[in-house]
Amino acid sequence: MSDTTRIDIESLTARPHAQVLIIGGGINGIGTFRDLALQGVDVMLIERDDWASGASAASSHMIHGGIRYLENGEFRLVKESVTERNGLLRIAPHYVKPLPTTIPIFSTFSGIASAPLRFLRHGAGKPKERGAALIKIGLAIYDAFSSGRDGLFASRGGVVPPHRFHGHVESLRELPKLNPAVKYTATYYDGSLVNPERLALDVLLDGIAAGAGATAPALGGGRIDTARAANYLAAVDAHDDRVTVRDQLTGEEFELTADVVVNATGPWTDLTNGLLGTETRLMGGTKGSHVVVDNPELYEACAGRELFFEHRDGRIVLVYPLHGKVIIGTTDLEQDMAQPIEVTDAEIDYFFELVRDVFPTIHVGREQIVFRFVGVRPLPRHDDTQPGFVSRDYRIVESPLPGLPKTPVLSLVGGKWTTFRALGEHLANEALAKLGRERLVSTAGMAIGGGRDFPTTDAGAEVWAAAYADTVGVERAARLLDRYGTKAAEVIQALGEGDRPLASAPEYSRDEIAHVARTEQVVHLIDVLTRRTNIAFRGALTTQSARELAEVVGDALGWDDARRASELADAADRLAEKHGVVLELSEEANHA
Repeated sequence: MSDTTRIDIESLTARPHAQVLIIGGGINGIGTFRDLALQGVDVMLIERDDWASGASAASSHMIHGGIRYLENGEFRLVKESVTERNGLLRIAPHYVKPLPTTIPIFSTFSGIASAPLRFLRHGAGKPKERGAALIKIGLAIYDAFSSGRDGLFASRGGVVPPHRFHGHVESLRELPKLNPAVKYTATYYDGSLVNPERLALDVLLDGIAAGAGATAPALGGGRIDTARAANYLAAVDAHDDRVTVRDQLTGEEFELTADVVVNATGPWTDLTNGLLGTETRLMGGTKGSHVVVDNPELYEACAGRELFFEHRDGRIVLVYPLHGKVIIGTTDLEQDMAQPIEVTDAEIDYFFELVRDVFPTIHVGREQIVFRFVGVRPLPRHDDTQPGFVSRDYRIVESPLPGLPKTPVLSLVGGKWTTFRALGEHLANEALAKLGRERLVSTAGMAIGGGRDFPTTDAGAEVWAAAYADTVGVERAARLLDRYGTKAAEVIQALGEGDRPLASAPEYSRDEIAHVARTEQVVHLIDVLTRRTNIAFRGALTTQSARELAEVVGDALGWDDARRASELADAADRLAEKHGVVLELSEEANHA
């Protein structure tokens, strides 16, 4: 089977007009694409790199209500966030799981006096540690948003337990490795986003399926694909109401037109508008870095929960166990989008200092880092406001562009993983209004991808896996259910009788990877190594496994030896530059 992305590009060149063109394939662009596709809108989505490979891939892997937003006075955003968090726990239970989160607290009243000043002046003054009293007030308000009780802050259908407080003795009983100076701990629940890129892919494929072979009355009533999406396709120019795009694989350029253009390129929004013909100053993103460490002692010390706390400088940081490793993050630093985005040595030193403050007896060193990742939050321009107090809310700005004089251009400013469904609905509503169309269906409560009919209990998961005992065995079926949700049934159906595990990564099989390559818009080897699988994230990627995956993906997509060698070399460069993962590719390996 040929590369599905090339088929989509062929469909764009054959029919280069759509009602809506979305530029930017992060989670917000993808969510808007799905929403519009479900309304029957003829919509195109293009992304210059791979799906969810920018800011969406560099999140802290959390779906959260945003307790810190209370300090900014962003009550609307907190209410929306907890509502969407609760919703995602229901509609995407294969990738969004309840996450107990514990705050270690080392004082009782610190921060009380300065809190009103910080609230009114958005971070003015020297940051102060938040003590138990202030955290208790914040969590009580947070619970009110989440509880489902009637009242000012109620959100219907709370699905997480209320917070709980423990004193010194009970805190150390639950978390024995904590700094013995701890006075209290507070534990509340948010959501763990265990596979961000795979959830984004599920949303994308749902959108494509919604528009497959649809009837398009506005286009003559014929049956066509009204939801088309192509990655590795970059917008490079605009003139005479035409957007020039470049195929990043072939270098070919062609033009697209639309009745409405949506700029959903996140922290690159101003740069994209510049390419399209006008200068905007909408964005002021901040950099967030993370490292993933292989430290069994630290993993065990977390006891299955995220540790969420603040440093002496007032920055909020986290220690979070996931996939057998531990994420440590994150920073909140100004970033010039024209400059390289990287995890610095100073940030790594900062992370390790934080861990020592909370777990003083646990050694964490650079030799334990297996993966690092960094992204830029798509925050609005904020001038003198401290990064931690910049609004995390989003807005939609209509920007007149000289190159698109008759085409409305809607630029998205802000947005985050937790609220992508609601944001996509709002952005789709703006586009629908421009088209003079009404909404047909809401995505609220609509299951996503492998979340459809996902077992809600352990017993249900066992029954699901048992149904495949005669084909792949119960154990493997359970593993595939965990990896793909109920879409695991499609994977199982694609496995041939001669399928065998990868020699270098036996938790995956050759036919499984081939199926992923053929059906999930894989263009480059790096797409599989870092986004379609979590092999690199877990520190399990070796030179041998990279070669083997290049062979399997290459066979599935029809690569010749030269293309395989090029893909291996490119993947090695990207892994080293962006993630600190080094592959030793000899000349012989490149020609394997």
